[in-house]
Amino acid sequence: QVQLVESGGGLVQPGGSMRLSCAASGSIFTINAMGWYRQAPEKQRELVATIMSWGSTTYAESVKGRFTIDRDGAKNTVYLRMNSLKPEDTAVYYCNADLLPRGSYTYREVWGQGTLVTVSS
Repeated sequence: QVQLVESGGGLVQPGGSMRLSCAASGSIFTINAMGWYRQAPEKQRELVATIMSWGSTTYAESVKGRFTIDRDGAKNTVYLRMNSLKPEDTAVYYCNADLLPRGSYTYREVWGQGTLVTVSS
């Protein structure tokens, strides 16, 4: 059984910083990509940032220059460093991974349970 476990959410003031972590565990052969998505109240889930196994990254325009995604391949962990946070960054942040379980020939998309980030004074 493969799962993703996020940590690091909470309440932060506007202009503050926060780091989210997501660890993949279970019987994993390899991970192609990991990323972060978010869903604000009454809005659709949207891409925040992704990072490929070779290090290539993509960001939503709304977070470019403020957020940084990074990963530790040895630990199957992805991080999201968020700076200059704004109230509109308030959302549930979900970790996502595209991975190949051991013993399988098909990549799977796996989601974490989500962690709430609230930006408010």
